Amino acid sequence: MVQFTIPEGLHIRPSTASDKPFIEKLHREVRQDLQCIDGEQDFIESIVEMQLKAQTQGYGAQYPNAMYFIIEKHGEPIGKATLDFGHNEIRLVDIGFLAAARGHGFGRAIIQSFQHCAAQSAMPLTLSVSCLNLGAKRLYLELGFHTELIQPPHELLIWYPPAMKSIVGV
Repeated sequence: MVQFTIPEGLHIRPSTASDKPFIEKLHREVRQDLQCIDGEQDFIESIVEMQLKAQTQGYGAQYPNAMYFIIEKHGEPIGKATLDFGHNEIRLVDIGFLAAARGHGFGRAIIQSFQHCAAQSAMPLTLSVSCLNLGAKRLYLELGFHTELIQPPHELLIWYPPAMKSIVGV
């Protein structure tokens, strides 16, 4: 079997309480749409904060086996990922990168590392993507994901490890 390694300087580690400022910064960058709310800056900041809190609590309730990771490049945090390890699948719940880290292939490398882990566990890797996020969807399809279910505004995509493809008929 071919050994998989992520590019030099790219590292995934479990998130800790000390990562909270970075996670808040990343959330603000990813949710630029919330900056368009009509209101004073304090009001907008409270909405952004509430959205992050709701997302975090929602993930905890919906994905009780989730693990939270920080993605680093040469020791500096550039992104985060949330994975849920269920009985029948590994679910990529969330992945996001700082704007400066996008477009460099880091997302591709990290997802490929998750595919490698899923293959080692003989479990499919699933994720949900916005129907409008054509760039992300194109990447997932290039990485071998297939559309399992379309429920606008999202699509459920699934990737089967090579050893499972003959079993599931993909």
